[in-house]
Amino acid sequence: MTEMVYGSMPSRTSEPVIPRWWRTIDRWSLTAVMMLFGIGLLLGLAASVPLAERNGLPSFYYVQRQAFFGGFALLAIITVSMMTPDMVRRLAVVGFAFSFLALIALPIFGTDFGKGAVRWFSFGFVSVQPSEFLKPGFMVVIAWLMASSQDLNGPPGKLMSFGLVVTVVLFLAFQPDFGQAMLVLFGWGVIYFVSGAPMVLIVSVLALTSVGGVTAYNTSEHFARRIDGFLSSDVDPRSQMGYATSAIQEGGFFGVGVGEGQVKWTLPDAHTDFIIAVAAEEYGLVLVLAIIALYTTVVVRSLFRLTRERDPFIRLAGTGLACVFGVQAMINMGVAVRLLPAKGMTLPFVSYGGSSVIAAGITVGMLLALTRARPQGQMSDIFRRGR
Repeated sequence: MTEMVYGSMPSRTSEPVIPRWWRTIDRWSLTAVMMLFGIGLLLGLAASVPLAERNGLPSFYYVQRQAFFGGFALLAIITVSMMTPDMVRRLAVVGFAFSFLALIALPIFGTDFGKGAVRWFSFGFVSVQPSEFLKPGFMVVIAWLMASSQDLNGPPGKLMSFGLVVTVVLFLAFQPDFGQAMLVLFGWGVIYFVSGAPMVLIVSVLALTSVGGVTAYNTSEHFARRIDGFLSSDVDPRSQMGYATSAIQEGGFFGVGVGEGQVKWTLPDAHTDFIIAVAAEEYGLVLVLAIIALYTTVVVRSLFRLTRERDPFIRLAGTGLACVFGVQAMINMGVAVRLLPAKGMTLPFVSYGGSSVIAAGITVGMLLALTRARPQGQMSDIFRRGR
């Protein structure tokens, strides 16, 4: 009866790990992620060549590096997705602790690479962005705190999570990295909402966020410049937004042709923040819609599988990870079409970046681990638990 209702299949204890993993994992989501990474390499063949030439490097230097980092991301997806929910929680706690300590150390040891925001540690041959690795661990830790608050005599997890999210958001804002700060705050809000937060509290947080945005606008030139550029009725054709807008318009429905795009030669961040502009110009709306469909597949299927999950921690953590993954993609594409102000946020698995692709691999690995089919017990367990 349980299998008929929940669609899960009890694991056979004697079954080997790999077959059990393959049988219980969401193969549609895994396939969608692999396709996104393949599209990222395809676009990298076009978008990163001009950058390599400007830096005096081999033409496919950045594509090779992306493939190298992608190998680690794939390893992270497979390894993490084989973990139990308890192991995912332990990994998240350790990962969040190290990432948060790295975030604290950024003002002292970090660098901005001339972009006006100290977000990276540079080690010469590679750079690391702690905020990318902080997100998946933070989502799971927050879900753990909120789920534990529902236990009898449990800790004040919701209050603790609020203090934690305020601390993390403040450190991100000081970089400044308002995009990641808003993404973290959004993830916390989603988890809090699903766990049963009162509407008064949600409205209060939205009000505080608005006040914080006004304060940031009045105190941060970096933030104010991006907001003013977004609100301006005129777009400078020589700005990144101007180049991206022109490329998307030129692409039309089917694109100008493979390798025929021009935006990659003029847009400095064509291989990272504005990779979707390269896709729209060379391959047209068709590829853009395909990319959106792949992200939608991962998010919707994950949320659907989580609706059948009874464990509060799994349900909350999975929802937070899925929503943050999808919203990050939405923000990146929204910036390119000028629906949102520029935020310097990558497109998961598609944009170039070692920290981005590996952290996305960890995120998806955790999500696949939490959405694996598992025995749910009997329906009467819910009523016994409430006694």
